[in-house]
Amino acid sequence: MRVLQDVGQLRCVRLIMFNFGKSKTAMFEQIGIIGCGLMGSSFALAMKKAGLVKRVVGYSKSPTTTAKALKMGVIDVEVASALQAVSGSNLVLIAVPVSATEPTLKAIKHLVTADMLLMDVGSTKQDVVDAARRILGTMFGSFVPAHPIAGKELSGVEHADGNLYTGRQVILTPTAKTNVAQLNQAEAVWSALGCQVKVMPPEAHDAAFAAVSHLPHLLAFALMNSITSQAKGDAFLDLAGTGFRDFTRIAASDPKMWHDIFLANRIQMTAQINQFKQTLDVLSSMITSNDSSSLTAALTKASQERNQWQLADKNQEN
Repeated sequence: MRVLQDVGQLRCVRLIMFNFGKSKTAMFEQIGIIGCGLMGSSFALAMKKAGLVKRVVGYSKSPTTTAKALKMGVIDVEVASALQAVSGSNLVLIAVPVSATEPTLKAIKHLVTADMLLMDVGSTKQDVVDAARRILGTMFGSFVPAHPIAGKELSGVEHADGNLYTGRQVILTPTAKTNVAQLNQAEAVWSALGCQVKVMPPEAHDAAFAAVSHLPHLLAFALMNSITSQAKGDAFLDLAGTGFRDFTRIAASDPKMWHDIFLANRIQMTAQINQFKQTLDVLSSMITSNDSSSLTAALTKASQERNQWQLADKNQEN
Protein backbone atom coordinates (compact mmCIF):
# COMPACT_ATOMS: atom_id res chain seq x y z
CA MET A 1 0.00 0.00 0.00
CA ARG A 2 1.77 3.13 -1.22
CA VAL A 3 0.97 6.37 0.54
CA LEU A 4 -0.56 9.52 -0.93
CA GLN A 5 -0.99 7.73 -4.25
CA ASP A 6 -4.19 9.32 -5.42
CA VAL A 7 -6.21 12.52 -5.36
CA GLY A 8 -8.63 11.10 -2.80
CA GLN A 9 -5.87 10.62 -0.26
CA LEU A 10 -4.52 14.11 -0.94
CA ARG A 11 -8.01 15.55 -0.40
CA CYS A 12 -8.19 13.62 2.86
CA VAL A 13 -4.95 15.22 4.08
CA ARG A 14 -6.11 18.70 3.14
CA LEU A 15 -9.50 18.14 4.83
CA ILE A 16 -7.82 16.92 8.03
CA MET A 17 -5.50 19.93 8.02
CA PHE A 18 -8.42 22.31 7.44
CA ASN A 19 -10.46 20.80 10.24
CA PHE A 20 -7.54 20.93 12.67
CA GLY A 21 -7.02 24.58 11.85
CA LYS A 22 -10.71 25.46 12.38
CA SER A 23 -11.59 23.15 15.26
CA LYS A 24 -11.89 24.50 18.79
CA THR A 25 -11.27 20.99 20.12
CA ALA A 26 -7.73 19.73 20.80
CA MET A 27 -6.46 17.31 18.20
CA PHE A 28 -5.20 14.93 20.88
CA GLU A 29 -6.36 14.18 24.39
CA GLN A 30 -2.86 13.09 25.38
CA ILE A 31 0.53 12.86 23.78
CA GLY A 32 3.52 11.04 25.18
CA ILE A 33 7.01 12.49 24.82
CA ILE A 34 9.86 10.01 25.22
CA GLY A 35 12.97 12.13 25.54
CA CYS A 36 12.43 15.62 26.97
CA GLY A 37 15.45 17.19 25.32
CA LEU A 38 15.47 20.00 22.78
CA MET A 39 13.47 18.23 20.06
CA GLY A 40 10.89 16.48 22.23
CA SER A 41 10.31 19.46 24.51
CA SER A 42 10.05 21.88 21.58
CA PHE A 43 7.45 19.59 19.99
CA ALA A 44 5.44 19.56 23.23
CA LEU A 45 5.55 23.35 23.49
CA ALA A 46 4.58 23.73 19.83
CA MET A 47 1.63 21.37 20.24
CA LYS A 48 0.44 23.30 23.28
CA LYS A 49 0.90 26.65 21.57
CA ALA A 50 -1.16 25.44 18.60
CA GLY A 51 -3.90 24.14 20.90
CA LEU A 52 -3.54 20.63 19.54
CA VAL A 53 -3.23 18.73 22.83
CA LYS A 54 -4.93 18.69 26.22
CA ARG A 55 -2.28 16.84 28.22
CA VAL A 56 1.41 16.07 27.68
CA VAL A 57 3.02 13.14 29.47
CA GLY A 58 6.81 13.05 29.48
CA TYR A 59 9.63 10.66 30.22
CA SER A 60 13.39 11.04 30.02
CA LYS A 61 16.18 8.70 31.00
CA SER A 62 17.38 11.41 33.37
CA PRO A 63 14.81 12.14 36.12
CA THR A 64 16.36 15.58 36.46
CA THR A 65 15.47 16.37 32.86
CA THR A 66 11.88 15.21 33.28
CA ALA A 67 11.52 17.20 36.51
CA LYS A 68 12.85 20.30 34.77
CA ALA A 69 10.41 19.80 31.88
CA LEU A 70 7.54 19.59 34.35
CA LYS A 71 8.68 22.71 36.19
CA MET A 72 9.01 24.62 32.90
CA GLY A 73 5.50 23.63 31.84
CA VAL A 74 6.77 21.64 28.87
CA ILE A 75 4.95 18.55 30.14
CA ASP A 76 1.93 18.20 32.42
CA VAL A 77 2.65 14.76 33.86
CA GLU A 78 6.01 13.23 34.73
CA VAL A 79 6.32 9.44 34.45
CA ALA A 80 9.04 6.98 35.39
CA SER A 81 9.23 4.89 32.20
CA ALA A 82 8.81 5.09 28.45
CA LEU A 83 5.99 2.56 28.67
CA GLN A 84 4.05 4.81 31.05
CA ALA A 85 4.43 7.69 28.58
CA VAL A 86 2.75 5.54 25.93
CA SER A 87 -0.14 4.41 28.14
CA GLY A 88 -3.27 6.36 27.24
CA SER A 89 -1.55 8.50 24.61
CA ASN A 90 -3.01 9.10 21.16
CA LEU A 91 0.32 10.29 19.79
CA VAL A 92 3.78 9.22 20.96
CA LEU A 93 6.95 11.02 19.90
CA ILE A 94 10.26 9.24 20.35
CA ALA A 95 12.86 12.00 20.69
CA VAL A 96 15.96 10.11 21.77
CA PRO A 97 19.41 9.66 20.17
CA VAL A 98 19.24 7.37 17.14
CA SER A 99 21.21 4.68 18.99
CA ALA A 100 18.51 4.60 21.67
CA THR A 101 15.57 4.23 19.28
CA GLU A 102 15.65 0.44 19.07
CA PRO A 103 15.73 -0.17 22.85
CA THR A 104 12.97 2.43 23.23
CA LEU A 105 10.78 0.61 20.71
CA LYS A 106 11.37 -2.64 22.60
CA ALA A 107 10.35 -0.98 25.85
CA ILE A 108 7.03 0.34 24.51
CA LYS A 109 5.96 -2.26 21.93
CA HIS A 110 3.31 -3.90 24.12
CA LEU A 111 1.23 -0.71 24.36
CA VAL A 112 1.46 0.47 20.74
CA THR A 113 -2.02 0.22 19.23
CA ALA A 114 -3.48 0.21 15.73
CA ASP A 115 -5.04 3.67 16.14
CA MET A 116 -2.03 5.33 17.78
CA LEU A 117 0.29 7.67 15.88
CA LEU A 118 3.92 6.81 16.70
CA MET A 119 6.73 8.98 15.34
CA ASP A 120 10.42 9.61 15.87
CA VAL A 121 12.58 12.64 15.05
CA GLY A 122 15.86 10.91 14.20
CA SER A 123 18.30 12.11 11.56
CA THR A 124 18.66 8.65 10.00
CA LYS A 125 15.71 6.65 8.79
CA GLN A 126 16.53 3.26 7.25
CA ASP A 127 17.97 1.90 10.51
CA VAL A 128 14.95 3.17 12.43
CA VAL A 129 12.51 1.68 9.92
CA ASP A 130 14.29 -1.68 10.03
CA ALA A 131 14.22 -1.72 13.84
CA ALA A 132 10.55 -0.73 13.98
CA ARG A 133 9.61 -3.42 11.47
CA ARG A 134 11.39 -6.11 13.53
CA ILE A 135 10.09 -4.97 16.90
CA LEU A 136 6.55 -3.69 16.33
CA GLY A 137 5.31 -6.58 14.19
CA THR A 138 1.65 -6.12 13.34
CA MET A 139 1.70 -2.61 14.83
CA PHE A 140 4.42 -1.43 12.44
CA GLY A 141 1.80 0.41 10.39
CA SER A 142 1.22 2.84 13.27
CA PHE A 143 4.79 4.13 12.98
CA VAL A 144 5.52 7.13 10.75
CA PRO A 145 9.26 7.90 10.69
CA ALA A 146 9.88 11.65 10.74
CA HIS A 147 12.89 13.92 10.49
CA PRO A 148 12.28 17.60 11.29
CA ILE A 149 15.10 19.65 9.75
CA ALA A 150 15.47 21.85 12.79
CA GLY A 151 17.77 22.19 15.74
CA LYS A 152 20.32 24.25 17.61
CA GLU A 153 23.93 23.81 18.62
CA LEU A 154 22.70 23.91 22.22
CA SER A 155 20.68 20.90 23.33
CA GLY A 156 18.56 20.17 26.40
CA VAL A 157 15.13 21.03 27.72
CA GLU A 158 16.31 24.44 28.89
CA HIS A 159 16.71 25.44 25.24
CA ALA A 160 13.26 24.21 24.18
CA ASP A 161 11.47 26.55 21.80
CA GLY A 162 7.82 26.39 20.79
CA ASN A 163 8.73 28.01 17.46
CA LEU A 164 11.60 25.64 16.65
CA TYR A 165 9.66 23.85 13.91
CA THR A 166 7.86 26.84 12.40
CA GLY A 167 8.69 27.20 8.72
CA ARG A 168 11.00 24.19 8.73
CA GLN A 169 10.94 21.13 6.53
CA VAL A 170 9.86 17.80 7.98
CA ILE A 171 10.67 14.66 6.03
CA LEU A 172 8.33 11.70 6.48
CA THR A 173 9.66 8.33 5.30
CA PRO A 174 6.76 5.86 5.24
CA THR A 175 6.93 2.38 3.76
CA ALA A 176 4.40 0.27 1.89
CA LYS A 177 3.23 -1.04 5.28
CA THR A 178 2.59 2.38 6.82
CA ASN A 179 -1.11 2.96 7.57
CA VAL A 180 -2.48 5.72 5.36
CA ALA A 181 -4.55 7.06 8.28
CA GLN A 182 -1.43 7.55 10.42
CA LEU A 183 0.51 9.08 7.55
CA ASN A 184 -2.30 11.55 6.88
CA GLN A 185 -2.43 12.38 10.57
CA ALA A 186 1.33 12.86 10.79
CA GLU A 187 1.28 15.20 7.82
CA ALA A 188 -1.58 17.14 9.38
CA VAL A 189 0.22 17.45 12.74
CA TRP A 190 3.43 18.83 11.30
CA SER A 191 1.56 21.09 8.89
CA ALA A 192 -0.47 22.47 11.79
CA LEU A 193 2.83 23.35 13.49
CA GLY A 194 3.80 25.41 10.45
CA CYS A 195 6.11 22.87 8.83
CA GLN A 196 6.68 22.12 5.17
CA VAL A 197 6.11 18.38 4.87
CA LYS A 198 7.88 16.20 2.32
CA VAL A 199 7.50 12.45 1.83
CA MET A 200 10.26 10.17 0.53
CA PRO A 201 11.55 6.60 0.96
CA PRO A 202 13.89 6.07 3.93
CA GLU A 203 16.83 5.01 1.75
CA ALA A 204 16.51 8.15 -0.38
CA HIS A 205 16.42 10.26 2.78
CA ASP A 206 19.61 8.71 4.15
CA ALA A 207 21.49 9.12 0.87
CA ALA A 208 20.50 12.77 0.56
CA PHE A 209 21.27 13.73 4.15
CA ALA A 210 24.60 11.89 4.12
CA ALA A 211 25.58 14.31 1.35
CA VAL A 212 24.13 17.61 2.56
CA SER A 213 24.10 17.25 6.35
CA HIS A 214 26.09 14.35 7.76
CA LEU A 215 29.23 14.79 5.62
CA PRO A 216 29.41 18.57 6.23
CA HIS A 217 29.25 17.95 9.97
CA LEU A 218 32.02 15.36 9.71
CA LEU A 219 34.17 17.79 7.71
CA ALA A 220 33.68 20.52 10.32
CA PHE A 221 34.76 18.14 13.09
CA ALA A 222 37.69 16.94 10.96
CA LEU A 223 38.91 20.47 10.18
CA MET A 224 38.93 21.44 13.85
CA ASN A 225 40.86 18.28 14.75
CA SER A 226 43.27 18.79 11.86
CA ILE A 227 44.20 22.30 12.95
CA THR A 228 44.26 21.77 16.71
CA SER A 229 46.46 18.67 16.33
CA GLN A 230 49.22 20.76 14.76
CA ALA A 231 51.99 22.26 16.89
CA LYS A 232 51.05 25.78 15.82
CA GLY A 233 47.31 25.12 15.79
CA ASP A 234 46.50 27.64 18.53
CA ALA A 235 48.42 30.34 16.70
CA PHE A 236 46.54 29.52 13.50
CA LEU A 237 43.21 29.79 15.29
CA ASP A 238 44.15 33.22 16.66
CA LEU A 239 44.19 34.44 13.07
CA ALA A 240 40.93 32.80 11.99
CA GLY A 241 38.17 35.02 10.68
CA THR A 242 34.47 34.82 9.89
CA GLY A 243 34.91 32.33 7.06
CA PHE A 244 36.51 29.80 9.41
CA ARG A 245 33.93 30.59 12.07
CA ASP A 246 31.03 29.96 9.71
CA PHE A 247 32.54 26.78 8.25
CA THR A 248 33.20 25.23 11.67
CA ARG A 249 30.06 26.44 13.46
CA ILE A 250 28.48 22.99 13.32
CA ALA A 251 31.57 21.40 14.91
CA ALA A 252 30.18 22.79 18.18
CA SER A 253 27.22 20.38 17.89
CA ASP A 254 26.65 17.49 20.30
CA PRO A 255 29.46 14.95 19.67
CA LYS A 256 27.45 11.99 21.02
CA MET A 257 24.51 12.73 18.78
CA TRP A 258 26.68 12.98 15.68
CA HIS A 259 28.68 9.89 16.63
CA ASP A 260 25.40 7.97 16.60
CA ILE A 261 24.26 9.49 13.30
CA PHE A 262 27.54 8.75 11.51
CA LEU A 263 27.50 5.11 12.57
CA ALA A 264 23.78 4.63 11.93
CA ASN A 265 24.18 5.95 8.38
CA ARG A 266 27.63 4.46 7.81
CA ILE A 267 26.89 2.93 4.39
CA GLN A 268 25.77 6.22 2.86
CA MET A 269 28.40 8.14 4.84
CA THR A 270 31.18 5.92 3.48
CA ALA A 271 29.97 6.51 -0.07
CA GLN A 272 29.97 10.28 0.43
CA ILE A 273 33.37 10.28 2.16
CA ASN A 274 34.87 8.37 -0.77
CA GLN A 275 33.26 10.76 -3.25
CA PHE A 276 34.64 13.75 -1.34
CA LYS A 277 38.12 12.19 -1.17
CA GLN A 278 38.13 11.80 -4.95
CA THR A 279 37.14 15.44 -5.43
CA LEU A 280 39.74 16.61 -2.93
CA ASP A 281 42.43 14.48 -4.57
CA VAL A 282 41.66 16.05 -7.95
CA LEU A 283 41.94 19.57 -6.50
CA SER A 284 45.11 18.63 -4.65
CA SER A 285 46.65 17.33 -7.88
CA MET A 286 45.80 20.57 -9.67
CA ILE A 287 47.51 22.61 -6.97
CA THR A 288 50.55 20.32 -6.77
CA SER A 289 51.06 20.39 -10.55
CA ASN A 290 50.40 24.15 -10.76
CA ASP A 291 47.55 23.46 -13.20
CA SER A 292 46.11 26.96 -13.19
CA SER A 293 43.49 26.52 -15.93
CA SER A 294 41.99 23.33 -14.46
CA LEU A 295 41.94 24.79 -10.95
CA THR A 296 40.27 27.97 -12.20
CA ALA A 297 37.64 25.93 -14.03
CA ALA A 298 36.91 23.76 -10.99
CA LEU A 299 36.62 26.72 -8.62
CA THR A 300 34.50 28.69 -11.09
CA LYS A 301 32.12 25.75 -11.52
CA ALA A 302 31.70 25.44 -7.74
CA SER A 303 31.20 29.19 -7.32
CA GLN A 304 28.57 29.38 -10.07
CA GLU A 305 26.64 26.38 -8.77
CA ARG A 306 26.71 27.75 -5.22
CA ASN A 307 25.41 31.12 -6.43
CA GLN A 308 22.58 29.43 -8.34
CA TRP A 309 21.56 27.24 -5.42
CA GLN A 310 19.01 28.60 -2.97
CA LEU A 311 18.17 27.21 0.44
CA ALA A 312 14.60 25.91 0.47
CA ASP A 313 14.08 27.85 3.70
CA LYS A 314 16.61 30.37 4.98
CA ASN A 315 15.80 29.23 8.51
CA GLN A 316 16.70 25.58 7.88
CA GLU A 317 19.03 23.80 10.29
CA ASN A 318 20.28 20.25 9.91
